[in-house]
Amino acid sequence: MIRTIMTHLAFCAALLSSGLWSELSVADDGYVGTATCAACHEQPFADWQGSHHDLAMQTVSEQTVLGDFNNATFTYAGTTSTFYQKEGGFWVRTDNAAGELEDFPVAWVFGVFPLQQYLLPTEDGKLQALTIAWDARPEPEGGQRWYHLYPDDAIKAGDPLHWTGPYQNWNTRCAECHSTNVKKNYKPSTRSFATSWDADNVGCEGCHGPGSSHVALAKENTLASQPNGGFQMSLAAQGTWAWSENASIAHRTSGPNDNVQIDNCARCHARRSTLGDYHYGADLLDTHRLSLIEEPLYWPDGQIRDEVYVYGSFIQSKMHQAGVVCTNCHNPHSNKPVVEGNGLCAQCHMPATYDTPKHHRHAPASAGAQCVECHMPSQLYMGVDSRRDHSMRIPRPDLSLMTDSPNACTQCHKDQSNSWALDTLRDWGIKFDSPRRHPALALRRAQSQDIRSRPSLKAIIDDTSATPLLRASALAQYGGLAPPDLSQTAGMLLASKNTLLRSSAVRASAALPPQQRYLMLRTLINDPVQGVRMAVAEQLAATPLQELRPQDIPPLLALFEEYEGVLNAHADMPSSQLQLANYWLARGDVLAAEASLREALRINAQLDPARVNLADVLRAQGRDADARALLQEGIKTSFSPGALHHSLGLLEFREGNSSSAIDELAKAAALESGGSRHRYVYAIALHDTGQPKQAFTLLEQLNQEQPGNPEILSALITYAKELGDTAKQGRYQGQLQGVLQSAGLR
Repeated sequence: MIRTIMTHLAFCAALLSSGLWSELSVADDGYVGTATCAACHEQPFADWQGSHHDLAMQTVSEQTVLGDFNNATFTYAGTTSTFYQKEGGFWVRTDNAAGELEDFPVAWVFGVFPLQQYLLPTEDGKLQALTIAWDARPEPEGGQRWYHLYPDDAIKAGDPLHWTGPYQNWNTRCAECHSTNVKKNYKPSTRSFATSWDADNVGCEGCHGPGSSHVALAKENTLASQPNGGFQMSLAAQGTWAWSENASIAHRTSGPNDNVQIDNCARCHARRSTLGDYHYGADLLDTHRLSLIEEPLYWPDGQIRDEVYVYGSFIQSKMHQAGVVCTNCHNPHSNKPVVEGNGLCAQCHMPATYDTPKHHRHAPASAGAQCVECHMPSQLYMGVDSRRDHSMRIPRPDLSLMTDSPNACTQCHKDQSNSWALDTLRDWGIKFDSPRRHPALALRRAQSQDIRSRPSLKAIIDDTSATPLLRASALAQYGGLAPPDLSQTAGMLLASKNTLLRSSAVRASAALPPQQRYLMLRTLINDPVQGVRMAVAEQLAATPLQELRPQDIPPLLALFEEYEGVLNAHADMPSSQLQLANYWLARGDVLAAEASLREALRINAQLDPARVNLADVLRAQGRDADARALLQEGIKTSFSPGALHHSLGLLEFREGNSSSAIDELAKAAALESGGSRHRYVYAIALHDTGQPKQAFTLLEQLNQEQPGNPEILSALITYAKELGDTAKQGRYQGQLQGVLQSAGLR
């Protein structure tokens, strides 16, 4: 090891003395550029060239543009777009934000395989990712064609998913992970961007951080004198693996001592939202908020459903718990597996035990004999991009039968059922623990407000052997069920060393009164991790300042100022405006909340939660007519206007318009899927307007579909008594008693 370091230092010194290493032009923030790194790090640079990181974003040229720009056309949703060349540039004639045909120059090439997108400039410094993409796969695989990312929809101008909309904006949605040292620089006052970056692509410093200190040490031949060679952290994930005698699986004998490497990768390879500029070597949650295991991102058992970019899956895995890090499987510079095929897994799993028909039950060399086919099944995203689930789990068709989650068996054997898969596994002698004890069932029940899931969720939260992501997800669901011991359960994790658990405990306190929340969370106002502080700010926004001691007010106001600054930096996103509105409402500033909600709707007119909240704000000010008009306008354009119909129905009830109210609530109930609130309220409205039998029938259907909800059962008991049906009254009383007992309340 010492000889390797000395050889490296000598090589760098030789380059310096020979003049082959040119003088640096170092930016104020310390970035020196990939070309500088290449002077010493020849092999990593060679691996990196041509990688997806290298080609993440490129200047436009004949070599980089893969799509057909020879006057090719593509028709989608009634619009024909034309791809052509003019005056040495590449152009697209397509529908603009007003739905009119306009010519746009291609400013940048975005990505390379299996698809390539093109960035088109619009107004105010924006770059937008065209949603007509080039399928870069070979023609025999169905590629070499233009296709739309939303083939089953008709996304037109005005839709937030249109290429001119907020969700296709490069500055906010893409830049951070496709270029190096990106500064978004959004200015809310002018609604404009002045985005800057140091390298078009993901260069060396995109992962390692600014290299000026490292280069200076190399010039002085003093690299070994500083920790991490002058970088802010090491990505090496030091550690060794060994095989115990007669063991089938290798184990770590040392390290890694931290989560720095995979957190660094997670900055881009995770489903998360960005808080601020990235801090190299810091906890991921210092600059990002990680998504939990919840629908529609994940299936209840934690498998990928929507695009989650593998980190959230990987940290659920036994591999991660055993100490596996990204670079055990992936060359970080080429992005390719370090070994192809089953040899990748054979690094730690004895082939004689695992790469054999006795284990995988398939013919050798067949698809079913590949480890990844059973343990890392893939999902297709963006039309052509197949990505593997990194939770590396055992296929569980029994869970599929109970939670609708997929399993690798029927994903491959598409002509068979989950029951067939389960029977086949049983015939092979494979048995599972009862699925009723699996966390997936508790999460599934909790999402439908079944309070019988409380004890199971509590057991997951208290299980220190469970992954932090699973425990944090269970805590989020637990808090939503308002358990009587919430303050104790959440309070126990507020001091956790794990940031994800700490931030989840903060958010779980939302169900508690403001004064109690303040007493619980005040010690975290200066938490070292920004993500935790932001969660604290959200939960303490409703704190009555007049009830605090004078010395307690300045730290809280400083926290609020930081929170506002973080969200205003992302004020171009409607979700940030919605969060700001909720914050201002909690603080009692109705006018600021209204302004944020209107800005959210200006950016995305189909953001129904913002429209519902704004209607409530208007109604609270006595502006019922404005609220009604706002909701009616949204119903015309919403993809799924159930929440708008529901809000309008409640408004009509308050105005005394019972007939109109029933009509609106009926529409909301008919559109509801996955929840019960709209149908429950509709049933109550039916009862209160003289239709008790219809109300009772609806509640019975709802109770059968989503059992375990005491609110529904209580209404059924009351209505059965009113209808004189003592048999059903007794039946539902028994059900309610059983639910409460299962929830630990009796």
